[in-house]
Amino acid sequence: MTSTVTTGPRPYLLLVTTMLLWGSGFSSSKVIVDHLPHSVVATLRFGGGALALLVALRFVRQGGGERRRTSRRDWVRAAGAGVLGVFVYNLLFFWGLSLAPAIDGSTIVPVMSPVLTTSFLLITRTERASAARVAGLAVGAAGAVIFFVGSGGEAGGGQARLAGDLLFLLSACCWAAFTLLGRRVLAGIEPLRATTYATVSGAILLALYSAPAAVEVAWTEVPAHVWLNVVFVALGPTAVANVLYYRGIHAVGPASASTMMFVVPVVGTTCSALLLGESFGTVQAAGAAVLLVGAVLAVTQGRLPVRRRGPSDH
Repeated sequence: MTSTVTTGPRPYLLLVTTMLLWGSGFSSSKVIVDHLPHSVVATLRFGGGALALLVALRFVRQGGGERRRTSRRDWVRAAGAGVLGVFVYNLLFFWGLSLAPAIDGSTIVPVMSPVLTTSFLLITRTERASAARVAGLAVGAAGAVIFFVGSGGEAGGGQARLAGDLLFLLSACCWAAFTLLGRRVLAGIEPLRATTYATVSGAILLALYSAPAAVEVAWTEVPAHVWLNVVFVALGPTAVANVLYYRGIHAVGPASASTMMFVVPVVGTTCSALLLGESFGTVQAAGAAVLLVGAVLAVTQGRLPVRRRGPSDH
C-alpha cells in the first residue's frame, strides 16, 4: 500500500520549528536533571506533555474532512510507538544527561538519529545506496569514533562522560526506530491523536518506573527556575514539537524529516554554550565536525530535499 508524500514549504517550516524547540530542550532538561533524578525528570516532562496533548485532543478540531473511527489496532500501534519513542528513549536520554553535558546530547542524538534511519533504509533497500551516501556513512562513522574517544579522555570528561554519550547513542537508536514507525502509525490516525496516545502510554510507564525515586525527592526544596524549565520542556519540546514532527513525517516521509534533524545540534550547542557554559574538548569538537559532515552527506547525498509528489517511504 502506498500513499502520497506532499512536499512544499509548510511541512519543512513545521519541521524547522520542531528542531528549534528540540534544540532548546537539551539545555533546559539539563537544568532540571541537576536537581532531580533522571527518571523523575523524564516523567515530569512527558507526563506534563501528555496532559497538554489530552487537553488539545479534547478541544482542537481535527482537519482533513471526515475522520475515520480510530480502531484498536491504531491505538495499539500508537501506544507501542510510545513505549519505544517515549519510555525507552527518555530513560536512556535522561540517564545520559545525568552523566554527560547537554552539549554532547545535542550533537549525538540529532546527528546519529538520521544516520541510523538512513542506514536502515539502505540496508532494507528502501532507498538506493549511492556513492555519496556510502561515503557519508563512512565519514560519519569515523567522526563518531573520534568524538567518543575525545569524550572518554580526561580532557573530555572521563569515563562518566563517555558512559553518558553511549547512552545518548542508544537513545538515538530508539529515536531512529520511532521515526521509521511514524508513517505506519499515521496510516490510519491523525497526527495529534497518534502523538497523544504515544505520549500517554510512554508517560504512564515512566511514572511507574520513577515512582520509587519520586518518593525520595524533597519537592518543597525544588527551586522555582527548575519548575519553569519543567513547564517549558513539557509544553514546547514535548507536546508541541512531537505533534509537529509527526505532521512532518506524514507530509514528507521519514527520510526527509530526518534531514531536518541537523538544525538541532546548531541550536542545542548554542544554547548549551550560552546558557550553561558547556564546551567540547579539541578532539570532541573535531569528531563532532566530521560526524556532522558525514551525516549530512549520507542523508542528503549532497543536495537539499526537493519538492515532489510520489510514493511514500516505508
